[in-house]
Amino acid sequence: MWQFITGGLILGFFSSMHCVGMCGPLALALPVHHLPNVKRVTALLSYHLGRIFTYASLGLVFGFAGRHLYIAGFQQWFSIAMGVTVLVLLLQYYYYKKNVQPSFMQAFYKRVQQAIITLLKSPKNIFTFPLLGIANGLLPCGMVYVAVAAALTSSAVHQGVLFMTMFGLGTLPALMTVGYWGTSLKPELRRGMRKVIPYGIGLMAVVLILRGMNLGIPFISPVLQNAPGAAVECHK
Repeated sequence: MWQFITGGLILGFFSSMHCVGMCGPLALALPVHHLPNVKRVTALLSYHLGRIFTYASLGLVFGFAGRHLYIAGFQQWFSIAMGVTVLVLLLQYYYYKKNVQPSFMQAFYKRVQQAIITLLKSPKNIFTFPLLGIANGLLPCGMVYVAVAAALTSSAVHQGVLFMTMFGLGTLPALMTVGYWGTSLKPELRRGMRKVIPYGIGLMAVVLILRGMNLGIPFISPVLQNAPGAAVECHK
């Protein structure tokens, strides 16, 4: 259990550098800076809890899929395949400057963006900020894709939910700070952060590959069973 708690938090904290650069502008666009301190914190917190709810829901879906892969005995090879896939996509995006994304996903993301714009323009109520957070969690994000890939390698549904929840909580401090103070990082610092991101994604891909190799290394490459043991019936 601690493996998924610490792994999700570490990945989320590292992803904060990416989130500040990519999601930070959206956090700055939230209409909260005119609010008193307590209401501002409440609005921002409800927004980010909505985002974390989306991540937890993704963890439920992909943790369920990972559980079935575990039962089928494919988890070990699937973990290796996911790590290789992440590395390939990383090279495609950062080296060859190609964004591999199916057309139906582009249409879905466009609808999510339209929903966010509508919510930003609509009269504000207690549901506005959580709904904005839920929608934000559905926007395309390379770090979320990596987290989902890790959730897919879980052997139980609750592990996928826990990992994605911890991932969201790991991003919370940086985005709460940006949203509350209403300040943006200097362009040079933001560019420096973005340069580090590919190495973090690559490291996570290597961990996924090592995880599937059953090397017996705690946290990094624990021994994975191909499938749960068969039940034994006792006949008296």
